[in-house]
Amino acid sequence: MRNPLQLVLDFFSAPVHSAPQVPPAPRARQRQKTTSPAPPQPSSVQIRADGDAHLPVWSHPKANRETVLQGVRVAYIFQRVRRRSIGFLVGPDGLEVRAPKWVTLKDIEAALQERAEWVLRKWAEVQVKQQNIRQIEWREGAFLDYLGQPIALRLCPENGRTEYCDNEEGGAQLRLALPQHALPAQIRDAVQAWLMRQARSLFEDRLNHFAPRMGVQWRKLSLSNASSRWGSARVDGAIRLNWRLVHLQLDAIDYVVVHELAHLQEMNHSPAFWKIVEIALPDYDAQRKQLQKENLANWG
Repeated sequence: MRNPLQLVLDFFSAPVHSAPQVPPAPRARQRQKTTSPAPPQPSSVQIRADGDAHLPVWSHPKANRETVLQGVRVAYIFQRVRRRSIGFLVGPDGLEVRAPKWVTLKDIEAALQERAEWVLRKWAEVQVKQQNIRQIEWREGAFLDYLGQPIALRLCPENGRTEYCDNEEGGAQLRLALPQHALPAQIRDAVQAWLMRQARSLFEDRLNHFAPRMGVQWRKLSLSNASSRWGSARVDGAIRLNWRLVHLQLDAIDYVVVHELAHLQEMNHSPAFWKIVEIALPDYDAQRKQLQKENLANWG
């Protein structure tokens, strides 16, 4: 099969591709001097005690390989997967590299050196966005976003269940059936459970709204908790959507839904793919650009 089995829509990647697609290079090339700024130093930076002790280290917590890119020692996750080319994904945890089985490690290293500037630039962008992530305080009276609007958290032990309430006097509230002395983790878990239920119901509604208009049929919806992907689609009709999308306005959710449904016709990001998206959602480009600016709440 010429097309990949799965397409993803990432939080922090370029708008057209989830990761740059590069053919395996026959040999490493000498990089010319670049003026691109070095990426901000992540919290995981450490100094090695070996011969490269002077180099900063950017390390993925699950790294299984290392390289040096423009003076930065990069420890990354490497995976062999079913795809036609080498793919890179830069997320909050670090760099992931995926390649087909027939690509040699030498070719992968050459591809990394070829894309070194892109990788470090994307990491710098991720760091900036991470610094601007909205924090949620898990307590009585705290606010979070639901469908693009702020809602207040209220502890209501007299309630038998969590319920959403919106009125002119008190504004939108999420009333939790928890005691006033509930721990932050209890509040977080109750809110997350409610949001995930709302997300599944809403996503199914939007999938059923757009799928017939686009002439496609989705077969399974899964909720994702990924740290760097909005959604993904498989050729068998399985759709995965990040439940945290429920924080955003409906227009943004619709863009992700349409994007993934379009992959059921075109498992790529070709002009034909974007034409399908445009027919279903004429203002998709504005929604795509707005989505790139969004930072999701920190649920830690």
